[in-house]
Amino acid sequence: MYTRFQLAKKYLHYYVNASNGKGYGIHSPFVYDFIKNVLNDKKNYQCYGQIEKLRRQLLQDKKVIEVEDFGAGSLAVPFRQKKVSDITRSFLKSKKFARLLFRIVNHYKPKTIIELGTSLGVTSAYLGANKTSEVFTLEGSKNVAAIAENNFKKLDLQNIKAVLGNFDDTLPQVLSQLQKFDLVFVDGNHRKSPVLNYFQQLLQKSTDHSIFIFDDIHWSVEMEEAWKEIQQHPSVTLTIDLFFIGLVFFKKDFRAKQHFVIRF
Repeated sequence: MYTRFQLAKKYLHYYVNASNGKGYGIHSPFVYDFIKNVLNDKKNYQCYGQIEKLRRQLLQDKKVIEVEDFGAGSLAVPFRQKKVSDITRSFLKSKKFARLLFRIVNHYKPKTIIELGTSLGVTSAYLGANKTSEVFTLEGSKNVAAIAENNFKKLDLQNIKAVLGNFDDTLPQVLSQLQKFDLVFVDGNHRKSPVLNYFQQLLQKSTDHSIFIFDDIHWSVEMEEAWKEIQQHPSVTLTIDLFFIGLVFFKKDFRAKQHFVIRF
């Protein structure tokens, strides 16, 4: 994992060199539509307030739980016993990016979504908030998953199915139940080899219209190497780098590979 200083330097370089996020100079109609109608959608959707109220409650929860960590771990909260408030503060996607995930779902309308890394369920709630998508969310820690499932009940999100266990075991099980899926958000493991392994497994049930979203693509040298390999895969036709997340598309009607770095 990069230090905070290293990440800050990388972010500054990204911010200075990225496209401005307004769509100027973008010659891809697909990417221009993404910028205009997803990235810059300023509507205040009803679910925003409901889910952020839940986040505030979790930030106040001082309960200590035992956490199993199958991923690369965290320097922020390195102990197996963690407060719910600390998990909320250190592991959940920010409001800005969680809401972006909702807008991606709202715009592209995927029917089946997979999430690798439920945590406390806030991001899962944004992915499933429109209630028209079926969401399979995978989590390795029993106690964390239990809190997430309770949060889904609070928000009446019956379209979200929590799957407990190591991703190495649960991802093949979920994929075996599906003919295809439309969107995946890969979080919860920040090592190169597992990320690329999940990518290869997911490809088997993806389509030309599937969207892959990878979290923390600049979190470490390993994650940047994994991101570069994914960009270079023959099936990938378009990627969008928003620094903290990366989006991958497979549309066959693009004439050549396109890679965009966009300020957000």
